Amino acid sequence: MMNTKTSLYGVIGNPIEHSLSPVMHNSAFMETGYNGAYLAFHVTDLKSAIAGVRGLGVKGLSVTIPHKIAVMELLDEIDDMALKIGAVNTVVNRDGKLYGYNTDCLGAIHALLEKTEIRGKTILMIGAGGAARAIGFGILAQGGKLTILNILEDEGTRLSKDLDVPYHHLSEFSRFDYDILIHTTPVGMSPAVDKMPVNRKDLKPGKVVMDIIYNPLHTRLLSESEKIGCTAVDGVSMFVYQGVAQFEMWTGIKAPVETMRNVVLKALGE
Repeated sequence: MMNTKTSLYGVIGNPIEHSLSPVMHNSAFMETGYNGAYLAFHVTDLKSAIAGVRGLGVKGLSVTIPHKIAVMELLDEIDDMALKIGAVNTVVNRDGKLYGYNTDCLGAIHALLEKTEIRGKTILMIGAGGAARAIGFGILAQGGKLTILNILEDEGTRLSKDLDVPYHHLSEFSRFDYDILIHTTPVGMSPAVDKMPVNRKDLKPGKVVMDIIYNPLHTRLLSESEKIGCTAVDGVSMFVYQGVAQFEMWTGIKAPVETMRNVVLKALGE
């Protein structure tokens, strides 16, 4: 039951209509008995939206495309990791001061650590966009040895310079050995579900393969990798764990991880 003591949270973005964050966070509030409500806000005027957060006392926000960078200049303080990444996806309102964090990084690392160690592992990451940037910083913080593979050279070299790791064109994929392969581009996302970022024959058996796409849940890259004995890490895991980190920052309560995962899987199935 919502009442005058209900804490309000939400996700801001454009577009926002297909976000699974509301169903995930509201299920977590219900499971834990926390008096909170989470809504999706279609935001085109970011400055006014953040003023509204302050004026209405909204307790926290998820921030998605295209506001993750622009929101930074409207906040009071930004976490060191979010500053390094150059993007904020989580806002916490503490007594009227707005703090910015990046839980995409935390989400990816938790998802990987469920299946494998990271420290000392040789990791190839395909892609050099915003998600890759967040994941890359997390990998290095965990002691992984990272190499970036990308089609666009300017984008790839920019990220490799920021992270101080090697960059190679994606066409060179077959010559690399690795322990973990992370795919961060939209290749293989619905509706183009038959596509893969690399050739099937170049995949190596017995590796850990992570794809941050969660629609479809099981991309062709993950399916082909599992056929040759690889361990798959799907995009739902990263999405859920970034939400887990948000929930715990906002509430101070341990998040109901399995409830959050199950409701997202159910929503994807529907």
